[in-house]
Amino acid sequence: MLNIKSYLLSGFALLTAHLTLAQQPWQKVTLPKYNAMVATLKNYPTAYAETLTWGLEGPLSRESVIADLDAIYKQGIRVVSIEAGYGMKIPYLSDGWFENIKIVVEELKKRNMRLWIIDEGKYPSGFAGGKFSQERPDLRMQGLVVAKRINLKEGETLNEKLDASIISAVAVNAESKSQQIISIHNGTINWKAPVGNWQVLLAQHRFKTSVTRAANNPTGGKDTLNSLCDYLNAEATLQFLEFTHVQYKKHIGNEFGKTVLGFRGDEPEYNFTPWTPQIISIFKQKKGYDVTPYLASFFGTFMTDEQKKARADYWDVWSDLFRDNFFKLQADWCAQNGLEYMVHVNHEDKLMDLARSEGDFFKTMRYVQVPGVDAIWHQIWYDTVADFPKLASSAAHMYGRPRSLSESFAAYTPKPTVADARWVVNEQLVRGINMFEYMFWSSSASGRVPGKSYLTDAEFPALAEYSNRASYLLANGIPAAQVGLYCPTESMWLGKKEADSSLLNVAKQLLEHQIDFDFVDNQGLSSVFKLDKGAFTNLSGQQYRTIIIPQTEVLSAQAYRRLAQFAITGGKVIFLGENLPLVAGQTFKNSLAGLNFDWAIRESSAQLTDKVIKSMSPPDVVLSKALPAIKYLHRRWEDAELYFFFNEGEEAQSINALLNGAGKAEVWDADAGAIKSLASKIISGKTQVALNMAGRNSQFIIIRR
Repeated sequence: MLNIKSYLLSGFALLTAHLTLAQQPWQKVTLPKYNAMVATLKNYPTAYAETLTWGLEGPLSRESVIADLDAIYKQGIRVVSIEAGYGMKIPYLSDGWFENIKIVVEELKKRNMRLWIIDEGKYPSGFAGGKFSQERPDLRMQGLVVAKRINLKEGETLNEKLDASIISAVAVNAESKSQQIISIHNGTINWKAPVGNWQVLLAQHRFKTSVTRAANNPTGGKDTLNSLCDYLNAEATLQFLEFTHVQYKKHIGNEFGKTVLGFRGDEPEYNFTPWTPQIISIFKQKKGYDVTPYLASFFGTFMTDEQKKARADYWDVWSDLFRDNFFKLQADWCAQNGLEYMVHVNHEDKLMDLARSEGDFFKTMRYVQVPGVDAIWHQIWYDTVADFPKLASSAAHMYGRPRSLSESFAAYTPKPTVADARWVVNEQLVRGINMFEYMFWSSSASGRVPGKSYLTDAEFPALAEYSNRASYLLANGIPAAQVGLYCPTESMWLGKKEADSSLLNVAKQLLEHQIDFDFVDNQGLSSVFKLDKGAFTNLSGQQYRTIIIPQTEVLSAQAYRRLAQFAITGGKVIFLGENLPLVAGQTFKNSLAGLNFDWAIRESSAQLTDKVIKSMSPPDVVLSKALPAIKYLHRRWEDAELYFFFNEGEEAQSINALLNGAGKAEVWDADAGAIKSLASKIISGKTQVALNMAGRNSQFIIIRR
């Protein structure tokens, strides 16, 4: 059995050793000089290039690896993400698997290519190809479930000795739309039904897993045969690292930080209410009360306000554990070994669902080196509004990471052409994504003849070159958005759907008015951001001077105090919506109403009115006419300003743009790596240029100070 204490101590020693080593440029936020960017524009470092998911399916051999990599290289791809597939003669994570990975690394190195390792044999991350079910069943995932539903009429009594795993009970009355918590004493329930018809729900903790799709599963299906590990338990995560990452290190560790860039996680989540053996004691330490009596009420249809607040407290605690005991431990291990941890979770386009299954997006990404999203199916297309990629880029900006990921084009409907793919890429670039994982390339060893796709199209190499160079440009410099839009995850824990809809509505309006922003979260506002003279400074060195709070049910006391100080010292805090939020101290259950918000600006309509816009910090970009289809991104270099514009619409646009920063204007061509001058004039310390943009086209403008 893994000795956790010795593992942690050895990990600390490794971390201490690596702290003496400088990070690679692609692993840290930079403030480059103009001349340095000019020198690398044509030939950018390979580590910044996009990656391609390469499914290692079928009976792999050196010959099949060579054939695949030659074909992939021909299409302009310089980095691959390997995923274990079906039909392999040797099991995932066996000695034979790692021998094949050594061959892959050898062949990549010959071509000066790079590697990301998908950390699981299919998905979601965390079942180690089935090893938890087979070798460490004690560390399998656990959850809270309804063990029994017992119907009672008025006057009937339920008196029963319960299994030790049944810890909470609630009675639900559908007629009166009410529910009552029932006490359990010494493992026994004794309750007499009052007036009406009741259903008693008994809540039990037990081993339970979200479904997994495993390369080692002979059926190839999604099922519960191979259990995920207990994400909330540090011992389980350390065992996951031992099963996977440590084994890779034994075989290819000499290429860590060189050919091998890092590990990529995929959709760790809970499809049910999470549980871990220590959660009740941890909850008591954090919140100061026993949540056990409330647990069954989470499954009822008619929760009281008190029960909803207790649920929010529970979500707050388990999402902390998810952050610290799963994501952070993997990020720390990668940092100790010169690697990066890149991951996306699930439901980024549906924040209410994400709050249920992940707890808090920004907690999951707090320590991750490359935060990510997943763009699949039809999530980003010409007929959809899709601002969710800004979740990943905002996490990167807030927490001092240069890059953010989008796994793109899996199961896309309709199948994209190269032109479609370029539009989807630009749609995400302008929202801050600067690394793409293109889906999907199957190994030739599978015996399947590759079908026609955007990846195999003769025009794809040009897209690869463009997106590589664009991503390189957008991974350098300090993000410059001055507006933070608060993501009210805590309100979503309380079941407030309007928190989600209001957030997305405001995000859409901001971008349509060329007001760039980052989503900001409670962690940042409460403690992480430095607060000084009316500015919140994040870990990238970026300063927010306006914070917008969409319709929000509750704020933490720490965020409330710091927002007030921010406003009093010159920052702008804008509350949208009729009602001011509750303020929660140690618990949501005891949150307070009626606190003073006189220091804030209020807009009861919850819309981005002209009054609200005028009250904000001066914008970086002012167009000569209103054009919602024009979006932009701004990053700061030491002696220059980078602006990236994208015309989302089909119609060509010719307008003037007044840009923050005075200097000489240039157009940088991300397709060819060329630079040309752009006519401009200085107006009141800003630079005015003419934007002439074809439909669905993009443009980089550099203002050299």
